[in-house]
Amino acid sequence: MEAVITVIALLFLLFVVLGAYATVKVIGAAKRGVDRTISQARRTVEDTTLRAKTFTQPGPAGEIAQLRLTLRTSMRATQDALHSGVVEDESLKESLGLFERLSVHGRELDDELRRLESEPDKRTLSTRLPELRERTERITQSADSLRWAARDRARRFAADDLDSLSEQIEVEAGALRHWTTEPGPTASWPEAPAPDTATSSGQTWPEPPRPADEPPPSAITPPVQRPTYPWQKKPRPESTT
Repeated sequence: MEAVITVIALLFLLFVVLGAYATVKVIGAAKRGVDRTISQARRTVEDTTLRAKTFTQPGPAGEIAQLRLTLRTSMRATQDALHSGVVEDESLKESLGLFERLSVHGRELDDELRRLESEPDKRTLSTRLPELRERTERITQSADSLRWAARDRARRFAADDLDSLSEQIEVEAGALRHWTTEPGPTASWPEAPAPDTATSSGQTWPEPPRPADEPPPSAITPPVQRPTYPWQKKPRPESTT
């Protein structure tokens, strides 16, 4: 009885632990989903704000907003392309490592541009713009180069696979069209026997064979004399009267 209680207690404890683990995993996944949604919403709001500033704030402030928007768009597109491509092509891991190093410089530049957006000294902004523009171009060109190289690689692999598939299909199609046209055996009826001139007037059937010692049948069979017995009555003579 004590053993049964111990087993039940262990099973109950195991269920509790599994339930707690599953709950933690579900909460963690939900939290990551919420964080991802919040980050995407924040990026969308920031991009929309930057795009609005490029039209509503002329001068250095509007150009800084344009630089931030260009930098963020290029880095995000390259990040998405490399992360999606490394799943199918492991050789992109090295490119992804280079992009992570490039992202450090991109985040530093983005933070610096964000601080300069609220800079009231327009003259200082004007003197800093050429250097900021050059840094932005270098980072975005490097990111674009990685992104287009990854896309060209994926497109080349797809083209090679398509060429190989087309060749295999052509070979299979040629094999399917290679059929033989030799005539097969045809069924024929046996030849009919030559008609007999003597019996052409009617159909005759062959007689079954007879034993050699059996006499040929006569045309009229003679009457057979029946045996008489003593208890049979003699036939009464017919009366002449």
